[in-house]
Amino acid sequence: MATIARLNQQSATAEQLLRAFTSVRRQTGALAAPLSAEDQLIQSMPEASPTKWHLAHTTWFFETFILAPHLKGYKRQHPEFEYLFNSYYKQLRGHPLRSRRGLISRPDLNEVMAYRKQVDEAMLAFLPDASAELLELVELGINHEQQHQELIVTDIKHALWSSPLQPAYIDARTPKHSAPPLRWKNWAEGVYEIGHAAGSGFAFDNEEPRHKVYLQPYQLASRCVTNREYLEFMNDGGYQHAELWLSDGWDRVAANSWSVPLYWQEREGEWWNYSASGWRPVEPDEPVCHVSYYEADAYAQWAGARLPTEAEWEVAASSEPVRGRLLESGRFHPAAADHSQMFGDVWEWTSSAYSAYPGYRRAKGVLGEYNGKFMCNQLVLRGGSCATPEAHIRASYRNFFPALSRWQFSGIRLAK
Repeated sequence: MATIARLNQQSATAEQLLRAFTSVRRQTGALAAPLSAEDQLIQSMPEASPTKWHLAHTTWFFETFILAPHLKGYKRQHPEFEYLFNSYYKQLRGHPLRSRRGLISRPDLNEVMAYRKQVDEAMLAFLPDASAELLELVELGINHEQQHQELIVTDIKHALWSSPLQPAYIDARTPKHSAPPLRWKNWAEGVYEIGHAAGSGFAFDNEEPRHKVYLQPYQLASRCVTNREYLEFMNDGGYQHAELWLSDGWDRVAANSWSVPLYWQEREGEWWNYSASGWRPVEPDEPVCHVSYYEADAYAQWAGARLPTEAEWEVAASSEPVRGRLLESGRFHPAAADHSQMFGDVWEWTSSAYSAYPGYRRAKGVLGEYNGKFMCNQLVLRGGSCATPEAHIRASYRNFFPALSRWQFSGIRLAK
């Protein structure tokens, strides 16, 4: 199966996957717990999805790809869910338009939670005797749900910000400290290897195969761009100078009246930003986030630098530990860097288009639609964010979004 890394002596056993499955399902429920049923139905823009839909879709995944075809005697209690909670798999029996997921008021939240419980019980009974091939599918399902955990956070943040009262999602404080001075680390010219190494645990198929790349000498910043530094760009007329912007980016600025990152607002001469904990003053040393690729690229041009390629980023990150603010911090807001770090807090835009690695082959069948069909008109982001589960991120992980996307925790690391 080309969808994920092959099982081997280092891969998860049935017992380990049972624990991981239970933990991930519990974590998803905890992310939804602060929200009312009404909160969980909101879809504030076509790119986002309601929390209730995320709860149902991640359950649909286990039912559709594991239980229904492989558990003898399993019967769907709600056959209509096969259509309702299909995200985008064209080889199945259709799905609602993504932009209309907020109209799925039935089933109600209680029915969705009962659906999760029913599928969980079936999975817990199924897992101990699952074959090695099916364990691969379970591991994929767990990682798929972790992706949706991050989306629950980013989507509900946009939904609550879009509400007239702009309520907080959680009550949490982000520690305040000063960001270290920006330093440049040098990397020598040479041939390097990037991509997931076979036999080293789980990876999505878009991280494979591991392959060689040639890099010119380059420098990478030791931390991400801060709010203070981005404010200098804004105060210098960064959003008014067309020469800094890609043509399509300049058109987006004009069409959408962009002049600040998403969730920023000026109040009596002071900048505030909306966070998962509600409105708070902009902290100068926190990494700037909720900027599009166009804004990241324009800032880099203004700063006399550029954005790194994803190969440059991965080579630099491969020797770094996974540390930084991730989902488990419970704050869902980036904090100032307290050390040189490559992971957590904000996703980092790269200049690389999201495309297949040399030798990549889509998996056969429906699961071949998981990643490969999105390899068009998107840019790669690296490193994870304050909403990414710690066990989900690694140096080879490739996130991807269109250049205009701003609702993810996306930030900027400079290269030269």
